[in-house]
Amino acid sequence: MGKFYITTPIYYVNDDPHIGHAYTTIMADVLARYHRTAGDEVLFLTGTDEHGQKVEQAAKARGVSPQAHCDEMVLRFQAQWQSLNISHDDFIRTTEARHRRVVQEILQRLWDAGEIYADDYEGWYCVPDERFWTEKDLVEGKCPECGREVVRISEKNYFFRMGRYQEWLIQHIQTHPRFIRPGTRRNEVLGFLKNPLNDLCISRPKARLSWGVPLPFDGAYVCYVWFDALINYITAPGYLQDDGEFNRWWPASCHLIGKDIVTTHCVYWPTMLKAIGLPVPDTVMPHGWWLVDEAKMSKSLGNVVRPLDLADRYGVDAFRYFLVREMVLGLDSSFSESAFVQRYNAELANDLGNLLNRTVVMADRYVGGVVPQVEAGHAVPGPLQKQALKTLDRVRHALEDLNPAGILDAIWGLVREANRFAEVQAPWNLAKHPHKRKALEATIYGLLETMRHLAVLLFPVMPGKAREIWEQVGAEGALEDQRFQDLKSWGGLRAGLRVRAAGPVFPRVDGTLIEAEAEPDEQDTREHRMSEERKDRISFQEFQKLDLRVARIEAAERVEGTDRLLKLQVNLGDAQRQLVAGVAQHYEPDALVGAQIVVVANLAPATIRGVASEGMLLAASGDGHLTLLRPDSEVPDGTAVS
Repeated sequence: MGKFYITTPIYYVNDDPHIGHAYTTIMADVLARYHRTAGDEVLFLTGTDEHGQKVEQAAKARGVSPQAHCDEMVLRFQAQWQSLNISHDDFIRTTEARHRRVVQEILQRLWDAGEIYADDYEGWYCVPDERFWTEKDLVEGKCPECGREVVRISEKNYFFRMGRYQEWLIQHIQTHPRFIRPGTRRNEVLGFLKNPLNDLCISRPKARLSWGVPLPFDGAYVCYVWFDALINYITAPGYLQDDGEFNRWWPASCHLIGKDIVTTHCVYWPTMLKAIGLPVPDTVMPHGWWLVDEAKMSKSLGNVVRPLDLADRYGVDAFRYFLVREMVLGLDSSFSESAFVQRYNAELANDLGNLLNRTVVMADRYVGGVVPQVEAGHAVPGPLQKQALKTLDRVRHALEDLNPAGILDAIWGLVREANRFAEVQAPWNLAKHPHKRKALEATIYGLLETMRHLAVLLFPVMPGKAREIWEQVGAEGALEDQRFQDLKSWGGLRAGLRVRAAGPVFPRVDGTLIEAEAEPDEQDTREHRMSEERKDRISFQEFQKLDLRVARIEAAERVEGTDRLLKLQVNLGDAQRQLVAGVAQHYEPDALVGAQIVVVANLAPATIRGVASEGMLLAASGDGHLTLLRPDSEVPDGTAVS
């Protein structure tokens, strides 16, 4: 049993919680829950950042004290996390006495050690970001972070000797490749460190800003909000306490952050820890942004997605599932409600929901609604048992790699295998033949046992719906107490238990519910449809422009971080091509190697999920199934299709 200490950023208390906050916190929650399921001891920390000039100004505008303002504002985050089923172990506020004491003790120790010094400073200051900038940092005379106006300030301040740790930090990043992930962010930080690293201004005069932690060695100043805020990560596990808890948890396993605060977490924070004399975190993982119409969400653009709006409409678990499934940690992802509905219907309602529904219905109909006893000689569900154990290994591997999307990709392999197994075994046909009773019971048991595995594996992502699955298949014990260890052997579902068929766990949703505009009248609809049909027709001459050829698949593999894409290497006879195709839910990579397919060979190259694609394969689809178009007999690779 290991330990796993994961943190989110502490969110700025003035903010209105949005999908960005929800994503970071849900991802941290999912990772924390999976580590608990793996048997690890877990500390999951989140909280709020409550000091600084903007908080002071907001409180003044409302006519209340800064502390009263924070006490009211923090409730929004606490209520949001409760609604989204977040299982944090600690919620820290930077206004708490425990945090203030640690910050002041660290400041005093650094001052005594000569790590902090006083100096006059003159430069540009961004009030919204509460950061100083040099002339060369400015972009068209404005703040390089937020693009807003800056003001010229000249004043005495205190500085942390951050620059003296530049070479140490570069060496640490280069020798610890898991410290900053993904590699693109690691390279960004190393690029930043090619320039001289200045010392960090860590104070603000009380004459300008009074709302903060006072410097213990100069009461006329308060601590810079970022220097104060970062220390929360060591306050919560008990730094400077004598009970030994801190050494149990530190260093943190993972700081999960947004990519806009990489510098503070990957430059400021490790140099602060080095000066304090503490080891740095194992991993800092900056995730990407949610984009709406390819633009970052912002209040000014009016495209901020409120998480509880979606959770109320489609359910908390469906919302959690979509966020984990859709974005690969480290990369940006586009958000649209139509994509949400499509994934909900295809994967939750169809793949998982229908699998559970027909499993419990068939158990009710064919075996009296109880888990059947399966004799050793009739252990039909071999493919399911093999896939379940393979899935557990893949989940563990993805968890070690901090890849929640990969975890769901692995789990959906088991969902698809169970659906294929049901179709092949066809219990509805077995039930017609009394002499096939044992095979029928073994089939039903295999599907029920698979649902037990899926409930445990999906619990960290969808705790509410996973409990419904657990209860419907009649599993014993508390789902939250189940561990990966319990899935290593097949047959954990005891014979004789009663299934509890209920309504669909994921009823299909109508995508038209998300449209804001009124429906057009019937005449407008007919004319629009006729216009679209005319527009979609092409001439024979246009069709002749397509270069359709037979190609042989020589290699196939999954595109990392996706559940639908395969990367194919194909032979066109006179050329080799790479294709990216959305067929991973219907074909295993190994099964495609050697097959001949039909491809469009003269498409312009495209990049899909960061992978180059130089063509398109042809397939037919219907009723949720997809079939590749192939010649009915072998022909030379590269043969034209006419």
